[in-house]
Amino acid sequence: MSTTVVPARAAWSSVVRAGETLTITDLHGNQAVDCLVYDAHDTSVRYSAPDTIHAQGGIFLTTGSVLLSNEHTALMTVVADEVGRHDTVGGACSKESNTLRYGHHTWAQHACVDNFLAEGARHGLGKRDLVSNINWYMNVPVEKDGTLGIVDGLSAPGLTVTLRAERDVLVLVSNCPQINNPCNGFEPTAVEMTISGTTTSTGGGSA
Repeated sequence: MSTTVVPARAAWSSVVRAGETLTITDLHGNQAVDCLVYDAHDTSVRYSAPDTIHAQGGIFLTTGSVLLSNEHTALMTVVADEVGRHDTVGGACSKESNTLRYGHHTWAQHACVDNFLAEGARHGLGKRDLVSNINWYMNVPVEKDGTLGIVDGLSAPGLTVTLRAERDVLVLVSNCPQINNPCNGFEPTAVEMTISGTTTSTGGGSA
């Protein structure tokens, strides 16, 4: 078993082998964890939000949800979830979106896209490889008229979500640095990543 504490605002990545599980623990509660998943042997095969949402008939992830690729093949399956609902539509914060939503003074603030680009570069990935991501623990309710918001999370200290790898996958994580909306309770905190069995970790530093 391999366990890594990912500091607030930091990036992390690892290969999770087929049959292994990845458990994400929200150590302090109310912390969003942005996540991308790729086939470890062919990164052109990667998590697809449209395929996943269409196949399960809903926009939220929980126990039993299968993360599908752009080839409509299974990458990972949520096998346990102590929170009950995770976001697929809120996207990753960026300097550009922060500026648009919260004002130009936020331009210098670190963002999830920065984390994804820096950590992804260690695996030969670039900006064109960034796709719509999963936001574990983030609460993004969608109203009947289609409007959505980012509100206080549903998580609490110590709650977990566990995924089983259906093939060898590369997982990229940005432990979200956002401080302008409630997704992190306005104070980003550390999370823990635990991979069951023997695996080769390939990341763990902040971007």
